[in-house]
Amino acid sequence: MAQIDLENKKLRIQVNDGALIPAKGDRSGLVSWHLTFWGALAVIAILVIWKPEPYLRILDFLPDGILVTFQVTVLSIIFATMIGLLAGLGQVVHSAWINRITVIYIEVIRGIPLLVQLFYIYYALGRFLNVQGMVAAVIAMAVCYGAYMGEIFRAGIQSIPKGQMEAAIALGMTRRQAIRKVILPQTVRITLPAIGNEFIALLKDSSLVSVLAISDLLRRGREFASTSFLYFETYTMVALVYLVFTLFLSRLVGLMEDRMNKGNEG
Repeated sequence: MAQIDLENKKLRIQVNDGALIPAKGDRSGLVSWHLTFWGALAVIAILVIWKPEPYLRILDFLPDGILVTFQVTVLSIIFATMIGLLAGLGQVVHSAWINRITVIYIEVIRGIPLLVQLFYIYYALGRFLNVQGMVAAVIAMAVCYGAYMGEIFRAGIQSIPKGQMEAAIALGMTRRQAIRKVILPQTVRITLPAIGNEFIALLKDSSLVSVLAISDLLRRGREFASTSFLYFETYTMVALVYLVFTLFLSRLVGLMEDRMNKGNEG
């Protein structure tokens, strides 16, 4: 996210690498989402009906990879959220050492490509630790995305007015209770769209785990293509499946955001 001062007015430009998350009131966003989502499903159906050989055979070959992709994605996002929350809190607590350690972790991890981290954990650390492919993939992706989510949580926590903490303490809460019961619930509501974007981006980046011999969606596609030599057909179907799932998740995140906003309004 970037902020630009223009004639004493702040113009906020949001840039992310996730799919569009359509809000309920954003008619153009919803129309675009529906056109893309149902269009992708229609293309898959047309290809399977028009030319079942090889498209139907390709589609039958991919479910195992889809399941593995979701396993990696869900486990990684759970641990990344935990790590990100700790990293976000570590940047706002009144401890210089914790602040420094947290910032060093974030800067180091964000400065190393995810693919390099995957190789490092699986191959380099593999000399000392017997790390299985799935475990290495989840650790690498959780640690990598935890650093990015740490910045999201930090920004969310710092966006809460300081008066909220002061009011909670005045009511007799300890600082820890105030953070848990007052600050964090508001932070989650504020950061949900950004966390949703990271979830979607993580789903797409999960394709990188195929380099560790994990049979995810992309690797299953590569296996089919390498034996059939139908590269165009295989990767077309893999791309469409990824597109459908990322758009589905984007809509799911949008619905969660709408529901959370309704709960807070009520």
